[in-house]
Parts: sequence; structure tokens; C-alpha cells
Amino acid sequence: MFEDRIKIGLSLSGGGARGFAHVGVIKALQEAGIQPDMVSGASAGSVVGALYAAGFSPEEMLQFIEESSFLKLVKLGIPSGGLSKLTYLRQRLDEVIPVDDFDELKYPLFVAITNLNSGALELKSKGPLYDIVMASCSIPLVFQPVEIDKQLYVDGGLLCNLPAEPLSSRTDFVIGVNLTPPVKVPKKNLSGVVGIAYRCFDLSVWANTQPQTSLCDYLVEPAGIVDYTIFQFNKFKDIYQLGYDQTKAAIPEITRRLEQMKVES
Repeated sequence: MFEDRIKIGLSLSGGGARGFAHVGVIKALQEAGIQPDMVSGASAGSVVGALYAAGFSPEEMLQFIEESSFLKLVKLGIPSGGLSKLTYLRQRLDEVIPVDDFDELKYPLFVAITNLNSGALELKSKGPLYDIVMASCSIPLVFQPVEIDKQLYVDGGLLCNLPAEPLSSRTDFVIGVNLTPPVKVPKKNLSGVVGIAYRCFDLSVWANTQPQTSLCDYLVEPAGIVDYTIFQFNKFKDIYQLGYDQTKAAIPEITRRLEQMKVES
């Protein structure tokens, strides 16, 4: 409906299992005739972003989820201090996306990854797709860093959990989907080393998300998403529905803003 006149970007945040909400968002947008021309993502958002950029429909994304045993991702292994590898995720991407190359995707894709060696954020849009997505999903303290070109990389959400910036200069209208809104936690959750570490990571994520939200023309934050943890992969249908319902309710406002931009252009 709008893509002939207005170029639309879709930025998908990280959030572990909460990332299933992104599929619901895309489904609601497409039902309204809103087809993003470009996508960016961090962590879980990079996985859904890669599937979308490869031309997957929401139904095919759900099938990918149903056929994947994502609980395998969180089983700790003995090597490297007990950190798990994300080889299963890489295997699944290899099975469904034919070519391991950003340039072979149907839509442009930007993936946020954190370079542990330099301490810098990198936004990748070229190179080996599987390893870069795997690196973007490598949550510190849970998964092993991923080595690419002799550099070690971890979760892009550490430095930029909602990478809207590369879309803001390349599209006319950016829709952001933030699955990690700030929440308060009780003191009992901060009594152990792991609880404190995760809280510190969350604070870093919230801090780096705020500047990116200002670059979005519309921000989707599914109500109730914080009721699900980043490892509740068995709740994918419920989480998908949250994203769908929130976006479905937002369609009139998104449409109004797109129509206004269309008139002004």
C-alpha cells in the first residue's frame, strides 16, 4: 500500500524468547499492507530479521520456531568455563537459509554485534550471515563469544539493543520494536552474583536503547512482554500473540502517520 512512495524500516530489539513477538508484529504489519523494505536487529531480533530478510513469511517463521528445539540453546556445557556454544542456532540457520551471505538476502539487513577486543559496536550488513547472527545472540556469561576474522564477538544488545540508526538514514519511516522496557526488580533478585550480573546487563541495555527509540517514527512495546523471561521458549505462541495484538491495535495510528507522510511528500 505504502511501499511505492515511502521506504519503511523495521528495527527489532533483542530479548531472548521474547523475540517471538517480532513475528507477530510482522504478521500484523503485513496484514495491513505495510511491508518493510529494510530490517535491522540485535540478538533475537537478528534471528527474526534474518528470516524476514531471507523472504520468510510469518507462517514460515512460526514453522521454523516449532521445528526448533530452542531449549538446547541454554543447556550449559563443560568446555570454556561452562559456557554453551550457539552451534545449534547456526545449524538451524544453515538448514533454512540457502546461502551464508548477506548479499543473497531478499531485503537489506543490519545486525548489531559487540566486538570484545575493541570494545566497539559493529553493524554488519555484509559477510558470513550465520556467524554474525550467532555472535549477535551470544549473551555474555551464558554463551561463548564467536570468533570472526580473529576477533571475538558477543551480543549486540550489550551496546545497541535496538539498532534503528542504520535505518533512519536509509528509509523514510522507521518502526521500532522494543522487547526490553525498563522494569524494577525486588531486592531478593539481587542477592547473588548471577542476579546482579543480569541486572547490570539489563541496565546497559536500557541505557543504549533510549537514544535509538528517538530515531523511530513509531515504537511498538508489547504490553505484558516483561512477564516472560528471555528463556521461556515454550511460551512462543503466547509471546507471538502479544506482538500481534499490540501491533494490530497500533495499525490505525501507524497508517495515519504514513498517510500524513505520503501527503507531505
